[in-house]
Amino acid sequence: MSSTSAPLGPAEIVVDLDAIRANARLLRETAGVPLIAVVKSDGYGHGMVECARAAQQGGAEWLATATIEEALALRAAGVDGPLLCWITAPGAPYAAAADAGIEVSAYSVDELDEMAAAFAGRTEPARIQLKVDTGLSRGGAPRAAWAEVFDRARAGEEAGDWTVTGLWSHFACADEPAHPANDRQEQAFREAIALAEAHGLRPELRHLANSAATILRPSSRFDAVRCGIALYGLDPAPGQATDIGLVPAMTVRGPLVMVKDLAVGDGVSYGHRWIADRPTTVALVPIGYADGIPRSASRPGSPGSAAQVGIAGKHRPIRGTVCMDQVVVDLDGDRPEVGTEVVVFGPPSAGGPTAQDWAEACGTINYEIVTRIGGRMTRRYVGVSTGSTTGNTP
Repeated sequence: MSSTSAPLGPAEIVVDLDAIRANARLLRETAGVPLIAVVKSDGYGHGMVECARAAQQGGAEWLATATIEEALALRAAGVDGPLLCWITAPGAPYAAAADAGIEVSAYSVDELDEMAAAFAGRTEPARIQLKVDTGLSRGGAPRAAWAEVFDRARAGEEAGDWTVTGLWSHFACADEPAHPANDRQEQAFREAIALAEAHGLRPELRHLANSAATILRPSSRFDAVRCGIALYGLDPAPGQATDIGLVPAMTVRGPLVMVKDLAVGDGVSYGHRWIADRPTTVALVPIGYADGIPRSASRPGSPGSAAQVGIAGKHRPIRGTVCMDQVVVDLDGDRPEVGTEVVVFGPPSAGGPTAQDWAEACGTINYEIVTRIGGRMTRRYVGVSTGSTTGNTP
């Protein structure tokens, strides 16, 4: 994969588009069915437009976002191809979505009625998908409403308002492959498919599998799989022996800007929640919670549980409270030069901890670590296939 080397200035997010391409290719090969690359939330913090293009180059047949606004932004950037979104509110720009070739998801009869009004007067039917709730108890038509939703959807087809192109749902526990909810949800989805067909619907794309299910549950792949976190190279089910060769695409790095000595008893950062128990050296790194570093990255009173960064090939723990703009890390007596690269997290090859390491230290999931990072950091793209690098702010 591409190097992240470049003159080191302010803290930055480096995204390897070759990794995105390779991950998309690997997921597509693993699934054996079309890949829906999920690029919502600004590509999970990696950059929506650039990652969408890289995913398509890696073989993803579809793209997906959460909102219509995200999908329209992709179209405005010139990203073509099949595109699905699934979160709307009353008054959503359904007509604009249809005009841009974006497929929206309906959960209820009320949504379908609003869509029908928005699509009135079109010369070609819009393309929509239906989402059913099979046990996540989040978005999607509840089981008690399936029949009326399918009836309304079929009536809209007969009226020429739309074509129902897809039927889908979402797992609650796919990252726990032995959880009994997985069998129940897959069975419920099969029942939804049968009921939709009984109501005259013939969706061409039936999809249930997310990243974890794509890897762990072949029976759930149906006509396509939706992969989000795995596209960016992160394990969707840590601890489940799911290593299929995904490569993390994000490296967060910045400069070391100060080194100083501490004596026994010296307190570090706000509240002196860490006190030096030995003479040591510490480094100042100019990133903080304003840049998406969780304050939980240092846990008071629990040596060894703090998140770490990579400096000169060694992992160094954060000491004291994470501040808005900076963190302090323990160098254990070493004195690297000011300006030395600090790897906050990235792939193992970057020489620092991984996003999963940070997730475990902070008591969260790798999704949150990469999606929330940004703030004042610049974002830079690398990738052999792309040639030169570019920078922008998240």
